[in-house]
Amino acid sequence: MKHVLAAAAVALPLTIGSQALAHATFAETEVVQGQTARLTLRVPHGCGDEATLRVRVQIPEGLIAAQPMVKPGWTLETVKGPYEHSYELWGKTLTEGVREIIWSGELPSEYYDEFVFRARVTDRLPAGEMVYIPAIQECANGAERWIEISAADQDSHDLKDPAPGFKVIAPGEAAHKH
Repeated sequence: MKHVLAAAAVALPLTIGSQALAHATFAETEVVQGQTARLTLRVPHGCGDEATLRVRVQIPEGLIAAQPMVKPGWTLETVKGPYEHSYELWGKTLTEGVREIIWSGELPSEYYDEFVFRARVTDRLPAGEMVYIPAIQECANGAERWIEISAADQDSHDLKDPAPGFKVIAPGEAAHKH
C-alpha cells in the first residue's frame, strides 16, 4: 500500500511547466520508523527558463509533528489540519498538525536548492514500503508538479513527473546497514 496525500496536490489549479531532465528528489533514501527524520527536498531547476517562486510540500498521513527549516530570503508558511488518526508523541495525543509546507522566494531556473523539514515517522507507515510526498514548484507562468505515484511494478523513472519518495525501514534494520 502506497501512502500519499495527493488529492490536495492534484486539485491545485496549476499549469504544467516544460518537461525537465531532472526530477525533484529527497536526499534521504530511507527513514527509520518511530524516529524523527530530517527530510531534504532537492529542487534541480525552475519551470523551463522561469525562476521557482514557491515550493509546496504535502505531508502525508503517518508523518506527524512536521517542522520546516527556515530558509534565509524565503517566506515560510504552514497549513495545519486534522490527522486521519490520533498519535501519541512525548506524552501528548496529537490529532492535528502541519499538512502542507510552503516556501516562497525566488530560485533562478539555472540554480539548484534544497528545502528541509523534519517529521516523526509513525507506524502508520509500514517498514519496507515507499512513501511518496507530492511536491509542487510554482513559477510565474507555470509549475513543475512532482505528484505522480508509480504502480507497484513500475519504475518511478518511467514517469514524467514522479513524486519524490523514500523507503521506511524498521529500527533494527537501520543498525545493521552500517
